Amino acid sequence: MNIRLVVVAKTDEKYLQEGIDLYIKRLRHYINFEIEVIPALKDTKNLSPAEIKEREGVLILKSVEKSDAVVLLDEHGKEYTSVLFSEYLQKQMNSGLRTLSFVVGGAFGFSPQVYAKANGKIALSQMTFSHQMVRLFFVEQLYRAFTILRNEPYHNE
Repeated sequence: MNIRLVVVAKTDEKYLQEGIDLYIKRLRHYINFEIEVIPALKDTKNLSPAEIKEREGVLILKSVEKSDAVVLLDEHGKEYTSVLFSEYLQKQMNSGLRTLSFVVGGAFGFSPQVYAKANGKIALSQMTFSHQMVRLFFVEQLYRAFTILRNEPYHNE
């Protein structure tokens, strides 16, 4: 199985990108993983949040294949413990799924069309995080899940 993280706009903060890069390097020992960055929209000053979500949504939908399972990282999604998330990933791998695409929306979230395409939603917390910080938190949790599945000494219970 392949895992993709689709994100809107590049990561601006160097410290976040360094952390993301660290976990991407670690993840590649376990699974084929990539991040796809959808370019930020230009000239958005005169657009409403709904218009921004619509335009980003078109780009998000173009970036995922029809055969992908699409899971949105959304504050209204299902919450998992790290152990339960690792079990979720194992089930996805066992299902014969070719690509599991997780998606982080822009600052205003997702358009209705993106919600309609999604196979599920996961919340990393009930708290709200910047869409850029979510990337680091997610890749760390993904790495943690694989260490749990392999019984490696990273996660403590």
